[in-house]
Amino acid sequence: MKELDELIIPEDLLFAEDHEWARSENGKVRVGISDYAQDQLGDIVYVEFPEPGQVIERNEPFGSIESVKAVSELYMPVGGEILEINKALNEYPDLVNKSPNDEGWIILIKPTDKSELKSLMNKDAYVEMLKE
Repeated sequence: MKELDELIIPEDLLFAEDHEWARSENGKVRVGISDYAQDQLGDIVYVEFPEPGQVIERNEPFGSIESVKAVSELYMPVGGEILEINKALNEYPDLVNKSPNDEGWIILIKPTDKSELKSLMNKDAYVEMLKE
């Protein structure tokens, strides 16, 4: 397990309490799980995705992630329509471990209400939550 100061937590990500991250990109939002979450889960072996075109509300499950240790639900940090899934994870689910903040992204969405991003934590608030 990584120590808190070993975690890679980019400034441009926003975080939900369930450890999903959201990155705003030209009116869309890319979603993944934090370095902390992937570290806690261990080796990722499978990611279950929603169907593109589905509209899912904030805090609702959109899929699951399976590691050698456990299966965890994935929750929408903001509500929206699924535009794209990271198909590379079908063949290489360990990208979530190797690059959780970039290549290991999970879904790209068109947010229903961009103001929901304001309810997420910035890096500093997320680090404070992890310290508790």
